[in-house]
Amino acid sequence: MTIDFRSDTVTRPTPAMLEAMMKAPVGDDVFGEDPSINELEQLGASLFGMEAALFCPSGTMTNQIAIKCHTQPGDEVICDTTAHVYQYEGGGIAFNAGASVRLLPGDRGRVTAGQVEEGINADDVHKARTSLVCLENTSNRGGGSCYEMDEMRAIRTLCDAHNLVLHLDGARLYNALVAKKQDPKEYGQIFHSISVCLSKSLGCPVGSLLIGDAATIRKARRIRKVFGGGMRQAGFLAAAGIYALQNNVDRLEDDHQHARQIARALEASRVAGTVLPVETNIIIFEVLQPYTPKTLVEKLREHGILGYAISPTQMRLVLHLDITPEMVEKTVQVFQSL
Repeated sequence: MTIDFRSDTVTRPTPAMLEAMMKAPVGDDVFGEDPSINELEQLGASLFGMEAALFCPSGTMTNQIAIKCHTQPGDEVICDTTAHVYQYEGGGIAFNAGASVRLLPGDRGRVTAGQVEEGINADDVHKARTSLVCLENTSNRGGGSCYEMDEMRAIRTLCDAHNLVLHLDGARLYNALVAKKQDPKEYGQIFHSISVCLSKSLGCPVGSLLIGDAATIRKARRIRKVFGGGMRQAGFLAAAGIYALQNNVDRLEDDHQHARQIARALEASRVAGTVLPVETNIIIFEVLQPYTPKTLVEKLREHGILGYAISPTQMRLVLHLDITPEMVEKTVQVFQSL
């Protein structure tokens, strides 16, 4: 038995999801004729109380399309220094949008309205024009940390005052919604655009949604085509997204409980130092000598457990729907034995 904590992207479709995929009606989505994709996009938009949505192959694509939509070459984007849009999207902000980035040192990936205000450039021809703020909820490198609703509202108010656009990288947004008991429609009122990943905690094999107003999504559809993201009979994949949104949300609390259970074991173990607070399904911890993150990964592999070294000092474990209570118990026992 292999226990794979490397990411929540490693999940495989359940039999019920596969059945929904196999039965999906399909058409040519570039012509707007795939009924399953149309249904998914309408469902995604309605859940957040927004006008429209666009189905894309990846969260990187939805984020990069959004940034391209909201900026002009030479503009500047504000985000946290650990943000996925900056750290893990291949330099796409520069390559795709021709924009520069103002990095803010947030708290476990979360920035404040005050920090954002300090990061806005003056209206000066010598400086890049600040045009976009990107938040990430939950924050991957923040250990699955969640924003408070009041802070996001304060950032939106600031953006409105400075004529800035606010985008959310919501790759694991449903984890935050479940953990904080929030209403997705509140997010639709705060953000101009939202990226929601279906292939992470929700368990789909492929796909993300970009959600926004009709004009933004119309522009985004054109950019997706330029990026090579126009798909044809992709309704088989969209059907997985529909199934996930209807069936795989409430169970996210199981992942959160499993993460807390393993975190408690780590805190009592001899291999872990500081464990970041666990709010959702991600555990990030400092590895103590004689191990390093790389050698601890190899040691765990001997026990059939896969983890991920994210820095010279830290390791990450991610819970997901393929992790059973029995797997969690075995993992706890292994950490207790090291």
